[in-house]
Amino acid sequence: MSALSFAAWLLALLAQPAAAHGLSDVDSGSLWSYDPWLMAPLYAMGIGFYVGTQRLWRHAGGGRGVSFRQVAAFWTGWLVLALAVTSPLHWLGERLFTAHMVEHGLLMLVAAPLMAFARINGPLLWSLPASFRPSAGRILNLPMLVWPWTFVSHPISATIFQGAALWIWHAPPLYAWALDNAGIHRLQHVSFFVTALLFWWVLLHGRGRGRSTRTRDGIAVACLFITILHSGVLGALLTVSPRLWIPAQGALAGEFGLSPLEDQQLAGILMWVPMGILYTAAALFFAHRWLTTKAGHSHLPLMSGPA
Repeated sequence: MSALSFAAWLLALLAQPAAAHGLSDVDSGSLWSYDPWLMAPLYAMGIGFYVGTQRLWRHAGGGRGVSFRQVAAFWTGWLVLALAVTSPLHWLGERLFTAHMVEHGLLMLVAAPLMAFARINGPLLWSLPASFRPSAGRILNLPMLVWPWTFVSHPISATIFQGAALWIWHAPPLYAWALDNAGIHRLQHVSFFVTALLFWWVLLHGRGRGRSTRTRDGIAVACLFITILHSGVLGALLTVSPRLWIPAQGALAGEFGLSPLEDQQLAGILMWVPMGILYTAAALFFAHRWLTTKAGHSHLPLMSGPA
């Protein structure tokens, strides 16, 4: 089944009923899901970003403090994230490995880098009442918070965390557990997105003191190269494996003319090739900036703590 036909079929789901074990017996509209445990934080983030942006622009002027491009990136990423966890893709992702792979690709390779580029920490801080901001800034710069943040925001740590989330949740026992347990399934989605958000934030904005722009970009290339390698290996293992890793994940494979094993193989190819291409494109961006930036050029640190 081609990617184009898969996309066309997914769009068709919006207009037809489906079933828990098939596509013919469920009430129309039931493919859309709403999980308040996932949506409440998403709403809070969106409201906070909007309020903080308006306050910041009233204080500094439109486009200052947070640019128009960053605002556009945030809301695009926010919408992608919201659709990934509420649209028919989410329902299908619990029953088709290929759809699951598309969903987690949207979380980790579309929504996360867009929202990382937006640098949401500044507007979120400005969303607080003016009297609370100095206290919040002091709290976020307490040593007990700065030290852990310094560790997790190191490029090596961020790369390891994202890689660990990817591999751990594709281990058959944990993956099967996530399919059977709603709380664990939520944790899977959150860990995919949060570790990816940290990873992209560090690559885009991590400003080690005394570290030049060229050095940071070189580190970003190395981190992306490692990510391409390990995610490619996982995708290849899914593709060439002669056995099913998670039998329950392919419940609807037959509806697409696929066997469960073919569904798993297609999911592996998606991780291995298209997602690898996106990581490679990001690596080329940083490599270009690394090669064209004058040696010794640097910027002031964008942040000194977890704020």
